[in-house]
Amino acid sequence: MSDTSTDDGRPGDGTRAVRAGLPEPVKHEPTLPGPVFAAHFHLPGEVTGPYSYGRDDNPTWTLLERAVSELEAPGQDDAETLVFASGMAAVSSVLFSQLRAGDTVVLPSDGYQALPLVRAQLEAYGIEVRTAPTAGDAQLDALDGAKLLWLETPSNPGLDVCDIRRLAEAAHARGALVAVDNTLATPLGQRPLELGADFSVASGTKQLTGHGDVLLGYVVGRDPEAMSAVRRWRKIVGAISGPMEAWLAHRSIATLQLRVDRQDASALTVARALRERPEVTGLRYPGLPDDPAHPVAAQQMRRYGSVVSFTLATRARAERFLAALRLVEDATSFGGVRSTAERRGRWGGDPVPEGFIRLSVGAEDPQDLVADLLRALDESAA
Repeated sequence: MSDTSTDDGRPGDGTRAVRAGLPEPVKHEPTLPGPVFAAHFHLPGEVTGPYSYGRDDNPTWTLLERAVSELEAPGQDDAETLVFASGMAAVSSVLFSQLRAGDTVVLPSDGYQALPLVRAQLEAYGIEVRTAPTAGDAQLDALDGAKLLWLETPSNPGLDVCDIRRLAEAAHARGALVAVDNTLATPLGQRPLELGADFSVASGTKQLTGHGDVLLGYVVGRDPEAMSAVRRWRKIVGAISGPMEAWLAHRSIATLQLRVDRQDASALTVARALRERPEVTGLRYPGLPDDPAHPVAAQQMRRYGSVVSFTLATRARAERFLAALRLVEDATSFGGVRSTAERRGRWGGDPVPEGFIRLSVGAEDPQDLVADLLRALDESAA
């Protein structure tokens, strides 16, 4: 579902992506200034003004942060974005800036595979960690007494979806903050802050930048005190993006709507083709009308993402399938313009079958992708 209506007077997604974060035009200056490489800035006298030292702020970050805010929270002037060196740096900044010893956090039990590592560190700091699956809004049952609820929807890699608005209202009624990992959806797929979340967090490494050449993360929020704590954490641990990475990310955002629409439409085409194959089981894509996640996804998502997941019978069959692919690269990560797939069980951190495949659909011609996938299924059958 692609809704780019401008009935409210706001620009459409494509216009917003192309122009997000650009400075006011100045004669003879570039439309998007190049990256600013600076560890320090001229700073005579008292410390005033926005830029003093490279760990605190950078003009290239400022433009990128403005761009992300315009995508994640259009029309919300109180929204603030902070960029980080990676998605995990962004995730960690929220968790460790908002929680203290004795607090309780609720995490998804089926989320990104690094979350168990985060859980171990949280528990080492004396923070109670509760987990529940994404599907069916199961985290509701673990909310009492929690300080923070962490949602990942759609979940990675299982592609389950939860009702952000319902969970946010329940969490706020109990005095808990809500953070949503928006990586798989992107801000063109859903806007967690508009659905009641306190933080929208994402790995910009994935579809936001989309070329597989940048590590980046970000946090968006509206509460000044909460975001001040996130900013302080970034400064303390130095989890900052390099100016070149920030500039590349901003440059890439201009094509976000083009890439997302192409990749998401192709993902639906691929999912429909795979659904017809008897050896493919457990097929998931929230954009399929008969997918278990579709009813909730259709209420809160405007696009359904570029990731399709499914299972082949055995580890050996999955590995033969991956080896037979010609257009689809065997690689981790997702959201890039080049299609990738991997057997997720090789990492050991996801509760998935040995033959589980996470497929990230790129920007290749969809008929070529379908042909490659079906041919690889045929060749791997032997």
